[in-house]
Order: sequence, then structure tokens, then C-alpha cells
Amino acid sequence: MDKFIIQGGISLEGEVVISGSKNAALPVLCSSILADGPCIYTNIPRLRDITTITDVLSTLGMGIERPERNTITIDPTNLVSYEAPYELVKSMRASILVLGPLLAKYKRAKVSLPGGCAIGVRPIDMHLKALTKMGADITLSHGYVMASTEGIKGATIVFDTPTVGGTENIMMAATLAQGTTVIQGAAKEPEVVDLANALITMGARIEGAGESTITIEGMSSLSGLEYEVIPDRIEVGTFLVAGAITRGDLLIKGARAEHVVAVAEKLSEMGVVITEEDGGAIRVNGKTDLRPVQVETVPYPGFPTDMQAQIMALACISQGVSTITENIFENRYMHVPELMRMGGRLEEKGPTVIVHGVDQFQGASVMATDLRASASLVLAALNARGVTEIRRIYHLDRGYEELDRKLNLLGAKVMRERGGL
Repeated sequence: MDKFIIQGGISLEGEVVISGSKNAALPVLCSSILADGPCIYTNIPRLRDITTITDVLSTLGMGIERPERNTITIDPTNLVSYEAPYELVKSMRASILVLGPLLAKYKRAKVSLPGGCAIGVRPIDMHLKALTKMGADITLSHGYVMASTEGIKGATIVFDTPTVGGTENIMMAATLAQGTTVIQGAAKEPEVVDLANALITMGARIEGAGESTITIEGMSSLSGLEYEVIPDRIEVGTFLVAGAITRGDLLIKGARAEHVVAVAEKLSEMGVVITEEDGGAIRVNGKTDLRPVQVETVPYPGFPTDMQAQIMALACISQGVSTITENIFENRYMHVPELMRMGGRLEEKGPTVIVHGVDQFQGASVMATDLRASASLVLAALNARGVTEIRRIYHLDRGYEELDRKLNLLGAKVMRERGGL
């Protein structure tokens, strides 16, 4: 396994260009199943998760090509299989997003129960109950979701708690349903809106994406399209913290400020100077003393769970006592003991971590446990006195495109060592 060797204590300076959003690209690529013609997607990040989902689509018989670095073309017209096998799905939860499109267009699907980061229970029961209400016959057998239907029908779907994947799966299924589907309690994330925009470009009729109620009028068919995926708001947030934790000055290009309002507000509370620039850019200046902060993760537009680990690393070097409360996932503090190995002073109390600020992290050998935990350790290492070794960075490669290269262009000293244990 690869590992990072990072020499810390260097202020990051310069410009960085944000990649396309992984969490937007995955459902958008899955939506190609619904199309009657070729689909061209641009601004697709080169990530392990993207490779996994294209392998899933290829296994179904769909033609996959990469004519340019961040472009993927998909021809769905030769789809011959309806099974997403365990060997692929086990590594990534988003693979379940082929279920809705397969049922809607081909009336059957066999999808392995999904895997992904070990950050707590993320059941798909809400997906399955909603699809059942829309006319699907679903059973669980030998680790697979076995689904069939005589035809997906429009229905009113009520999610008691917002589910991003559930909203996306049902929205895709509803585009080819008979009648109108109303999703109440829908997730509001920008990635949901991006999927809706892609589906609308294909000819779907969708209203309300980004709000708590989404209405989809079923169509008889959808066309191919050319579509550019939105920038990755979590990568934007991570680089905002990188500028702050290294007391640097970064211009983050290709960002959408409206997608990171909650993160920017918390960083501003800590004393970090953030300004919106022309041309879709954000500047972060971290040359300041950091104040403590209180953070609670909540669904969008609140503070995102995917930024909890990163802001915790920043809070570790603030002047005072901060509190970080995780309300989304019950097992997302596996980075806490690793940050403590680097000199952080943290106390876990149920869903809350109390953070006592220290002057600076110390280099150490640490191990990444999930995607965003990996990012927090990289951020701590950039701040640290001395050298940090981060093992199991394959988690990082699932969600950040060439993070080591981007950091090195900003002055960091990050070396990727191939084959580390």
C-alpha cells in the first residue's frame, strides 16, 4: 500500500484548481443507464471510486471510453446484464445507485449490498421501501438486492430523515415512471441538484431540486447528453483548511462559494480571512491567531459531516477549547486517536469531541481509517513540526484527485512512497 511522507511546518502559497465532485459524478454516471443514446461527461475526477463505478457500468455491458483526461463517454445502448457484482460493489456504497435506473428502464436488477468507508451504519432500507412503494418487488438473498417490477409507477415518497443516496435513487427511477412522483423530506445537497440538472438535460421533468420537496413527472424515454459535473465542495473546504492550518495564502480556483457557506462561516469565526474573488475563486489567508470554535454536523445547507475531521484538525491548533459534535454518523471519530498521536489534545464524550488547542502538531507515524480521516491527517501533517508518515492512503485516493501533486505545487513537501505497509 502507498503511504505519504510529509515534512511539515511550511506555509502554503499560490493557486490550486479544484477537481470535479466525486459525490456528484457517481450518481450522474449511473444516470446514463436511463439514456437512449451516448452520454458525454466532463470535469470527472480521476479517482478510484470513479474507476469502480465505470467498471460496474462496463460489467452491465455499457461502452466506456476516456477520450480526454477528465472526460468519460458512455454508450448505454448495449446493456446486456442487470447485475452489479459483489467484487465491485463491496468497495463503494454509491454502487447501489444503479438500482433505481435499472428497475425503471429494464424492470429488473440484482445489486450486491454495498460497502464503503467504515464510518457507521448507512442502511439502504429507505431506498428499498421507496422503490417497493413505486411497484418494485424486492427481496434480499445471499447478500444481494433482487428486484423486479412490471413497471415503476409514480408515488408520494416521504423520507423521515434526508438521505442523499435515497433521494438520488428515487429521482432517477421516477424519471421513467408511469405518472408523477413526489419526494418529501428530500436531501438538499448540491450533488442532488447536479443530478437533477443532468436528468433535465436528458429530457426529464423535475422541479424542486435543492428544496425539501421534489416533483418528477415520468417520461417515456430520455436522451443522451453532454454534461459538466460541478466542482468538489469538500475539496474546496479541505483546501480552505489547508491554507488556515499552515498560516498560508491560497487562491482556490474553480470553486463555487455558495456550496461552502457553512464551512466558510466557521473558519471566519476562527479568525481565518476568506474572500470571494472574480471568476469563481476563493482566497483564504490563514496568517492569524486561531480562535476556538463550536461545530455540529447537520444535513446541507448546514456544516457537512465530510468536513468534520478537517475542521477538527484545525481546532487542535486554536487558542482555547473547541467542541465538535457529529450528528450524522455514529462511528466517524476514528481519526481522533491518530490526531492525538501527533500531539492533539482531544476528549471523546459521546457524539462530541472536546478539543484543547496546542501550538503545533508533532510529526508521527499514523494510519488513515477512512476518506475524510485521511484528509485530516494530511492537514495535521502539513502543520506539524517534523516528519509524518501516513499509511493506508488508498482511502485518500478514493476522494481527492492528485492531492499530493496539488499540495507540492503550493510549496508543501509531500512524498508518495509506493508499496508501504
